[in-house]
Amino acid sequence: MTFASLLSAGSGRSQVRAQAEQAAGGGAELDDLPSWRLEDLYISASSEEFRVDLAKAEADAIAFEAKWKGKLAEAARRTGDEGIGAAVKELETLEELMGRIASFAGLTYFSDTSKPANGKLYGDVQSKLTDISAHLLFFSLELNRVDDAAIDAALETDSLAAHYKPWILDLRKDKPYQLDDRLEQLFLEKSMTGAAAFNRLFDETVASLTFSVDGEALPIEMTLTLLQDPSPEQRKKAAMALAETFKANIRTFALITNTLAKDKEISDRWRGFQDIADSRHLANRVEREVVDALTAAVKSAYPRLSHRYYTMKAKWLGMEQMEFWDRNAPPPETPNAVIPWDTAKDTVLSAYHDFAPEMAAIARRFFDERWIDAPVRPGKAPGAFAHPTVPSAHPYVLVNYMGKPRDVMTLAHELGHGVHQVLAGAQGALMASTPLTLAETASVFGEMLTFRALLDRTKDKRERKAMLAQKVEDMINTVVRQIAFYDFERRVHTARKQGELTADDLGELWLSVQGESLGPAIRLSGGYETYWAYIPHFIHSPFYVYAYAFGDCLVNSLYAVYQSTESGFQEKYFEMLKAGGTKHHSELLAPFGLNAADPSFWAQGLSMIEGLIDELEALDRA
Repeated sequence: MTFASLLSAGSGRSQVRAQAEQAAGGGAELDDLPSWRLEDLYISASSEEFRVDLAKAEADAIAFEAKWKGKLAEAARRTGDEGIGAAVKELETLEELMGRIASFAGLTYFSDTSKPANGKLYGDVQSKLTDISAHLLFFSLELNRVDDAAIDAALETDSLAAHYKPWILDLRKDKPYQLDDRLEQLFLEKSMTGAAAFNRLFDETVASLTFSVDGEALPIEMTLTLLQDPSPEQRKKAAMALAETFKANIRTFALITNTLAKDKEISDRWRGFQDIADSRHLANRVEREVVDALTAAVKSAYPRLSHRYYTMKAKWLGMEQMEFWDRNAPPPETPNAVIPWDTAKDTVLSAYHDFAPEMAAIARRFFDERWIDAPVRPGKAPGAFAHPTVPSAHPYVLVNYMGKPRDVMTLAHELGHGVHQVLAGAQGALMASTPLTLAETASVFGEMLTFRALLDRTKDKRERKAMLAQKVEDMINTVVRQIAFYDFERRVHTARKQGELTADDLGELWLSVQGESLGPAIRLSGGYETYWAYIPHFIHSPFYVYAYAFGDCLVNSLYAVYQSTESGFQEKYFEMLKAGGTKHHSELLAPFGLNAADPSFWAQGLSMIEGLIDELEALDRA
């Protein structure tokens, strides 16, 4: 399939009308969009199986605490059913059960956050699992109080403990930041009325917002998509609608941001973290120096990447300077077509198959077995994600598919996550999870495979230019924009230490950072100062965003290795994904000859983006 056939599949029509019809259940041009089968987890929240499992989780946690609390130092000197390995295995079984329950409640809630019953289920399950987790809290704290020599001996003599060695050693990295047991229990229980409550407030606030465009009330995903409309007037209307609604709710967003920043500062201070992002670096198992090197490399590249590209784009659009709502406008002559779901599916699976049939076979299961929720509908969580659930089940993918080329790349991205989660599931509930920095590797690699497969088949100059421009914009959004987000978060959390920030304060920080990253070719006019408000990563996962830039640059380097390797790359790639959370990024990258601690690693990744911009400039001159 060529890029032209991808874009020309389906006929064009009024964007607002098409989206409004889709939200109401129409949108025949997209084919029948799938909704996921949560019955694979539980038939319903009222089912006997769900009630029994919730009760079992509580009973098993209480029994686990009675059996092992105060006895882990002795267990470290034993093997078999009385050893540390047996205790960890029991914990893993419990985590598997609790993870299944939590996944069902969360996915039900994100299917429709506006439905009160879903919110109640989500809140009740979170509360219940928090209470159950209080019985398990002792385990990691007590295990980390066992001296190193005893743990080392257990890992040598207990075969079951040796199986869990990566998890045990990883857990011990948290030791310097642990508090005493009662404080840890207080932090855990108070989280439900603290950070978790404000996270939920944010989700429900965003899901309830509507944005008036041409007299139609649209949800946030549809309105944001209009910023990619070919019509400058339509983009402006959408931008102003977003700004108007954000401004009307800005005090709520400012309160949420201030509260969560203060909550994090309190936790960091009690635990002894030195830098505001150190807890995230620890969770990601990545050194602060590595992230600092990435950040410095990207920020120094702003003029060569985003500034340069947007100057070129302004010229394409016949403007001296673009407005902020023009940033994601399609370049002139880009086909404006709705891409049917089946076309998107075939595009991604074909690209995956060309790389490795095994990869396509895993991804196909998401379509065949309804592990994907694709339609846009009121109340559904915005954006996209892949949720791993638990190894005994399977991952689920959520997208808001509206038939845009970017939606195809989003599908490729989330399916990359899904393939990774399936492969890593063999590591078990405790060791399948990958640190966020490497969790983006398979997703961005999946995008790159899809893009390269289409680009290789595209010979027409106009089509190639449109495709390259889209990819450059996506890479700028992934690398430059996410590092700018990280910079914004750092400034917000640093300033919050001195006192509460007003919405105007937050807007000024936002405009300052965005101005630096986007460059002089984009005018940040009135209204844009509110656009920090809807970014979910700031709320749910502070400082998560650099993981996207890490993943993109890593994949650029990884893809360069793939292009220069005659054979064997796929096998090493699958081994990396299957490792889950059992290895440090340095161990996973070593077989490919890559080292994230080397400054040239980031330069290599950024040079690929620069090379695509070079090609665009060459096409302009031709």
